[in-house]
Amino acid sequence: MEEWITNILREEKRKRNIPLEVKQLNENYYLYHSTSRYDRERRGPKKVSEYIGRITEKGVMESRHVERTVYEYGNSQLVYSLSGEIIQALRKHFPETWESIYALSVVRLLDSVPLKSVKERWEKLHLSTILHPHLSPNSLSDLLRDIGSDMSGQYDLFQMLMQGSNRLAFDLSSIFSMSENINMAQKGHNADHEYIPQISMAMVFDLDRYRPVFLKSIDGSVRDVKSLRKVLDEISFSGILVLDRGFASYDLADLISPDMKFIMPLRRNSELINYDMKLRSCFMYRDRGIRCGSTHHDRYKIYQFQDQSLMAEESNNFISMIVEGRKKQAQYEDASRMFGKISILSNVRDNPQSIYLMYKQREEIEQAFDAMKNELENDKSYLRDDDSIRGYFFVSFLSLYLYYSIFVLIRAADLTDKVSVKDALLKFSRVYRITDGRREITSEIPASSAKLDEQLGTNIFPKKLGS
Repeated sequence: MEEWITNILREEKRKRNIPLEVKQLNENYYLYHSTSRYDRERRGPKKVSEYIGRITEKGVMESRHVERTVYEYGNSQLVYSLSGEIIQALRKHFPETWESIYALSVVRLLDSVPLKSVKERWEKLHLSTILHPHLSPNSLSDLLRDIGSDMSGQYDLFQMLMQGSNRLAFDLSSIFSMSENINMAQKGHNADHEYIPQISMAMVFDLDRYRPVFLKSIDGSVRDVKSLRKVLDEISFSGILVLDRGFASYDLADLISPDMKFIMPLRRNSELINYDMKLRSCFMYRDRGIRCGSTHHDRYKIYQFQDQSLMAEESNNFISMIVEGRKKQAQYEDASRMFGKISILSNVRDNPQSIYLMYKQREEIEQAFDAMKNELENDKSYLRDDDSIRGYFFVSFLSLYLYYSIFVLIRAADLTDKVSVKDALLKFSRVYRITDGRREITSEIPASSAKLDEQLGTNIFPKKLGS
């Protein structure tokens, strides 16, 4: 190698502080970021190279790259400041690839860009000056397949996040995929009643710490009951499982083990429900009056609640249908026994108010699915194989985990009706870091960003400009 090439390589290594190598093609020289990643199939290291630019006597001419001096600071710093636990888990269970997995999850949280644009989006963040992941499209395709083939690493991470959990909610949802190479995609109806391939996903949500702790993709043909039993077999949990009323149509023996604690809403037409049950106590829930009572059924208890506001609403709707001719007056008396009532089957012995609160908290998992499919825009997948799908779901889970890390702060500050997670990220993104090669300064901090920083207690921004 010519001396001038060696000198440039030495200087670039000093400036970039990353492994570099020079490759020659014909009479030209090119600079690459060179490192290795563990290949699980070969059971050994696999060389990974990312192209930087062509080497000339004037230096490195980077491909479509201009040295960045302005970075989005507030948004990525907010996420990074809340990522301690998830970074620790990734470091432990994905030691070779954790930076790339984390970076992809952060980008997916901030902007749902295609894989080919992830690297460009990441490089706009100040966090890119701290972490140095591999984010080229080819590297990300390999990364998703590697993650998806390492289910033991995923389960170990999930189990780490579930440590100390006392109340978990379980639910299923689906995404639709048109990829021909995904075996787990099975035909099903979407919201538009189109019969297209779908992939089911099972999620477990920690109701105490308000965050998702488990997410996996499931063959679209697997029934709800089998999905639940399989997840319960795969995780170690001894707390209370909060189920959706959709599981009430299955035999409890098929659902859960005899020693598993659970609460499960019953369908209104369930034969187990006595709508003439005496409701002898009451409490308030979010300014709504709730009457309640309970009775025994075999070795279980049935708790019944009547929401007074819901009762009035359902009564009013029924009367409207009578007036419109869709219902008969004679039907009102029998129907009114059910107005506003919710019945819950459980083997947990507790006061009715605590049972009701767990039931209402279960709605959080539905909001989590909505956040993943709508806010994070992970509702469609055109990935090429099952391993990629599993990797994609894992990254989606991490993005959702980070999303709820921010949402918990908004909720604690009682700002949920004023600020969304996307709103918070947008406000924080208006604060930049500017570098001139010798020092870094913080841009002017908008008043709305500073106020939200104070309200959330995150202390991201310095009190004095330029500090």
